[in-house]
Amino acid sequence: MIGAFTFEQGGRTYSCSPQKRETPPAGTWWWFTVSSDPQRYAPFEAVKGDTQRSIQSRIVKYYEHRLWVRAQPVLPREKYVRPGKPAVAAVPAKP
Repeated sequence: MIGAFTFEQGGRTYSCSPQKRETPPAGTWWWFTVSSDPQRYAPFEAVKGDTQRSIQSRIVKYYEHRLWVRAQPVLPREKYVRPGKPAVAAVPAKP
């Protein structure tokens, strides 16, 4: 298994490292950070046959998609309200 590495792509610096997770799902996962983002991500489990190039490709594709999703306009949700009682027709008063 390859160890930690850093690479640059699209003006961003990515730092990647495989780390064991102790909480489910257990196993070794690829964690990464990006220079322009304070969040840390672990989207992929490490598998036999991983190469630096394949990991770079997966991470950049994942992160670019994440940025695309975040850039989409927010769609307002429909408000679901409990239906009220049906309106009762007003009966005119008799004289």
